[in-house]
Amino acid sequence: MVNRLRLLHDDLGAAVELPPEGPARIVSLVPSLTEAVALTAPERLVGATDWCTHPADLEVARVRGTKNPDLAAIAALRPDLVLCNQEENRRLDVERLRERGIPVWVTVVESLDGSLAALRRVFVEVLAGDAPGWLLQAEQVWAPQEPVRRRVAVPIWRDPWMVVGGRTYTGDLVRRLGFANAFDDPDAGRYPHVDLDRIRAEAELVILPDEPYAFGPDDGPECFTATDGSPAIDTVCVDGRDLTWYGPAMVAARARLEEALVPWRG
Repeated sequence: MVNRLRLLHDDLGAAVELPPEGPARIVSLVPSLTEAVALTAPERLVGATDWCTHPADLEVARVRGTKNPDLAAIAALRPDLVLCNQEENRRLDVERLRERGIPVWVTVVESLDGSLAALRRVFVEVLAGDAPGWLLQAEQVWAPQEPVRRRVAVPIWRDPWMVVGGRTYTGDLVRRLGFANAFDDPDAGRYPHVDLDRIRAEAELVILPDEPYAFGPDDGPECFTATDGSPAIDTVCVDGRDLTWYGPAMVAARARLEEALVPWRG
């Protein structure tokens, strides 16, 4: 008897046909999803991008970057599914993969709860399995909602300055920690360009992640210092993965971020 393919629809509503037992050969073009699959079903992962740095011992074929994947290299791996994300990957690449007859599953993540839902769909619906233990932990860890205290800005780039805006995973995560995103304006876009003076004027605290721009103690905080060298606005440097990677990293991210933000939680 020939098994019939299951017809599913990804987070954008596109039809995706998959085997009843789930895909056996997966290429991931999203670093956080790569880590999630590698820690949950490593035998299924056959390819990932050059930016997929976790887990540290990941040994699969590399297919270049998230925005410039090597489509020929992906096809050569004979995947029965490629994992993508609406924000991190280009629609053109998704379309070209589908034109080659390769099934592509596109996730949409615009909030913390949305990330958990997208991950649950990947493992329960797409991979036809159970929700992994780390996902159940992440759902519990991030369930409590803290009361909003201070207004924060989360820059992701400088020269020009860009910040986390509305309808973003990071912005929602910051709210869950008890802070108000000073640039949560749905009309301004998800990652708006802003003047440095505006950040200084509208935020009480600036959270500086080390990715995608590598902010650090000597690169970023100096922009929020008064002429006499005293802090004109508080800054804190954090691990960018804790702010932006949904997946297994979420389990420990909350405790690390809350520890880093203790001085501003009162």
